[in-house]
Amino acid sequence: MSRTRIARRPDARALAHDVLVRVVTTDAFADLLLAERLQAARMGGVDAALATRLVYGTLAWQGRLDHHLAGLVRSSLARLEPAVHVALRLGLYQLLFLERVPAYAAVDASVRLAGRSRRAAAGLVNAVLRRAAAAGRDGLTLPDAAADPLGRLAVEWSHPRWLVERWARDFGCDELVPLLASDNVRGPVAIRANRLRTSREALLADLAAAGTEGSPGEWGPDAVVIRRGAARLRGTPAWRAGRFAFQGEASQLVAPLLAPSPGMRILDACAAPGGKTVHAAALVGDGRVVALDVRPTGAGRVAREAVRLGALMVRAVAGDARRPPLAGAFDAVLVDAPCSGLGTLRRHPEVRWRRHPADVARLAVLQREIMDGVAPLVRPGGTLVYAVCTLMREENADVIRDFVAAWPRFGVDDLAGTVAGRVREALTPEGFLRTLPHRDGLDGFFIARLRARS
Repeated sequence: MSRTRIARRPDARALAHDVLVRVVTTDAFADLLLAERLQAARMGGVDAALATRLVYGTLAWQGRLDHHLAGLVRSSLARLEPAVHVALRLGLYQLLFLERVPAYAAVDASVRLAGRSRRAAAGLVNAVLRRAAAAGRDGLTLPDAAADPLGRLAVEWSHPRWLVERWARDFGCDELVPLLASDNVRGPVAIRANRLRTSREALLADLAAAGTEGSPGEWGPDAVVIRRGAARLRGTPAWRAGRFAFQGEASQLVAPLLAPSPGMRILDACAAPGGKTVHAAALVGDGRVVALDVRPTGAGRVAREAVRLGALMVRAVAGDARRPPLAGAFDAVLVDAPCSGLGTLRRHPEVRWRRHPADVARLAVLQREIMDGVAPLVRPGGTLVYAVCTLMREENADVIRDFVAAWPRFGVDDLAGTVAGRVREALTPEGFLRTLPHRDGLDGFFIARLRARS
């Protein structure tokens, strides 16, 4: 009699643990790594949803989890092996935030995960998590709000203290807590219908036929928000046919502000991975889009994405935007500048633990250098669009202020007459476009458009 091998069901907690260990020990981004692992494991449905929630939730609440663990572990957290530390975070996250998960299941799973690394660690994890379960959420204390209000908020809402202090300064107390809270709620997956090959309505029908549920986005004419089946998107016929690109709704607001029209010559000065490049190409018709990226691998990635989406008017070039290897003038230039990414914490919760105040200052210098480098390439009467996915004042309004002072031939182009609907509500008094997670349900973006005087 032949034996039938029974396929082992993928373990959502083990997959989440592996992803989290990789994220905290390398520079890997959780979203990309998780997507790869889910696809390789062919994990879907309830298991994929659990693995996703465990990864994003554990990373988002890491600061608060470590605060509690510091009082539960009898040695320094810094001395723990990464795999053991992650197992503790993963178990405590379930105890505190997943009400439908029984305490015994959260503890037992984390004990097994720690035991994969070192057998002796299983006993440590078991003891620590049982103490946490016995204390309950109300028994795990937070810093005294009266003695240190910002310190309490930093722990309670799991953000680095320096970041809480900056945002308290820039947004005020009324907006601070909603902003911090919104960063801990994972944002939906959004894609952009590629109008070179389809329409939004046709794409929605294609996705529905493939078992993926989406709805029209509220912020752009090509935006689609995925409600169910995001893990399957790269396996759909629509993806293979280049009918859509992964692009957040806030990101989709950038390229239209270049005011692309047939025949225009556009430069995307910091192009990789290419989302805004190919969006501009889809809008420019028979014009030309030059995609510049400092890394040859980045330029190659943009070129491949352009081919996949049928954007044949894109030419990818490797070069430093601070010293562009280009000649001639462009009708519009986009600087989607390297930034701290602190507006994307809903999608990249690990970024809050990787950034430091020195990074913001260093990136602000780089952003100014890039703007200085591309300014001569904007033709008289042309436009220069500056965009960053961060809420840090030093990287947005301060950069524009200094640029206009250094380049008097440029002036800020008030966007009030350009945008409408919900987008108009996101305009600042200075005429910039700024989206906020807690107000708009989008990543935090800052966009400014400048016009070169004729």
